[in-house]
Amino acid sequence: MRLLLDENLPKRLKLDFPDHEIYTINDKGWNGKKNGELTKLLIAENFEALIYLRQKFTIPTEFQKIRYSSFSA
Repeated sequence: MRLLLDENLPKRLKLDFPDHEIYTINDKGWNGKKNGELTKLLIAENFEALIYLRQKFTIPTEFQKIRYSSFSA
C-alpha cells in the first residue's frame, strides 16, 4: 500500500509500516501545500492513504477514493 504521512507527524512513524511504501510530505517536497493542492498531488501520485493529525481537515469530493486515518492526541 502506498501511504503518505502528513508533515506534522514524526518521520520515524514510517518504521511502523514496514510492509508498505510510505513517504512523508517532506520526502515528496510538498511542505506547506494547501489541502486542495495536496489532494491533487496525492491522486496524481496514486497514494492509497493519507495519515494525518489535525482537528480540521476539509476532505474534497474528488479525494473520496483515498482512505483517511486521523489520530487524536
